[in-house]
Amino acid sequence: MDPIRWTGNHMPHSNDAYLSVMALTKIDRARAFHRSFPQYDITPLAALPRRAEALGIRGLFVKDESFRFGLNAFKVLGGSFAMARFIAKETGHDVSDMTFDTLTGNALKEEFGQATFFTATDGNHGRGVAWAARMLGQKAVVHMPKGSTKARFDNIRKEGAAVTIEEVNYDECVRIAAKEAAETPHGVVVQDTAWEGYEEIPSWIMQGYGTMAQEACEQLIAQGVARPSHVFVQAGVGSLASAVVGYFVNRFPENPPVFVIMEASAAACLYKGAVQSDGNPAIVTGDLTTIMAGLACGEPNTIGWDILRNHADFFVSCPDEVAARGMRMLAAPMRGDPQVISGESGAVGMGLLSFLMQDAAYADLRTELSLGADSTVLLFSTEGDTDPERYAQIVWDGAIAS
Repeated sequence: MDPIRWTGNHMPHSNDAYLSVMALTKIDRARAFHRSFPQYDITPLAALPRRAEALGIRGLFVKDESFRFGLNAFKVLGGSFAMARFIAKETGHDVSDMTFDTLTGNALKEEFGQATFFTATDGNHGRGVAWAARMLGQKAVVHMPKGSTKARFDNIRKEGAAVTIEEVNYDECVRIAAKEAAETPHGVVVQDTAWEGYEEIPSWIMQGYGTMAQEACEQLIAQGVARPSHVFVQAGVGSLASAVVGYFVNRFPENPPVFVIMEASAAACLYKGAVQSDGNPAIVTGDLTTIMAGLACGEPNTIGWDILRNHADFFVSCPDEVAARGMRMLAAPMRGDPQVISGESGAVGMGLLSFLMQDAAYADLRTELSLGADSTVLLFSTEGDTDPERYAQIVWDGAIAS
């Protein structure tokens, strides 16, 4: 296995202009919107006390997004809220008026009509956009990068979207989606990354992800944990990671948790930017080949990067074996702990935590993180077995062994 690589955050701070994107009042609005869906329910927060004891920490909690809206992944939270915000803006309404019933009602159909939402995806975001478009009477076009699996392609097509697999990487698919949206009447690109001139919709997507972070925080409190000491969160372009970090910094401004940002080593653009240490984002090019398809993104979200450079503590580049170990550990819990079905992009936190606590090669990072008997760690399993065949190969057959 290639080594796990890491760096602390030594970057100069910016003026922190984007932290307000994740202001608590804005997350309340996103949560209220999600609650208006008949399919909404709070996803489980799995407590793993026996695994925590074995690893030598006080507590371990995993937010299990395999139950989200029946879609097996968290991504729908962002795409759906961005659609609501867009429709609200186009029609001159406040988003608080954009409930599920309003968005699917005849009055709004006559007022707004139908838009076509374009996006690029490895699978989960596109499926969420396609599902939300179908539920709200809109249209969706989805482009997937080369190497995308048939299972994820089929899941998107079943939601009624027009979907293709292109012979380019994820970042090029984003450019294809943006170009087609610009050329289509009432076309809109709904992408969970930002670049200069495209920041409003990504900020709405990040706010949608805030529902998950808010739920987790409330669930921790209900289980007697006022605040996690450490939050491990994975990153592709960094939208999820910065949304989680931004939420917890706003929630605990005087005493935020330690934030550990994890990426697939084949696409570790945030890690490379942190290594540069000048505050400028880095870009990773090429095929970005990794089992962590949801993290195979080489160009950072500019909004997210700004939040992370100001508030993340450590950036970690993880080889595929780390995620594979995490999948197996969550699938085969210690006696008395609940099972979590976690896919390749969802389990990297579990895998990394186990290496940090059990492998002497990473004792220095464990010390830098102050991970030990007083630590309470929060992880986010952002997807279930979204590719069942690959999941079985890794968990059942031992593929990608560390």
